[in-house]
Amino acid sequence: MITTKQRAFLRGLGNALEPVMQIGKEGVTENVVESANLLLEARELVKFKVLKNADADVRTIAEEIASRLSAEVVQVIGNSFILYKVSTRKNFKHIELP
Repeated sequence: MITTKQRAFLRGLGNALEPVMQIGKEGVTENVVESANLLLEARELVKFKVLKNADADVRTIAEEIASRLSAEVVQVIGNSFILYKVSTRKNFKHIELP
């Protein structure tokens, strides 16, 4: 669990990010969860975009992916959301939280 100060720090970093994954009408499938896991393992902080034809709302999708990956929802705004998860990779410059 991250604190509000850490969440604010991560939101600041996430604002500069471009969405690297889109979630469409299929919603949260195994492929989406697997791809999100690979992205979080590689980057730790990832911005996602939910297309307008998705069945569920953005917050529901963000919380479902986060719970399935043990990640943290940093921010949900508009049709985008940001997830954070500490990478298990070694020799990787991890995001240092305040």
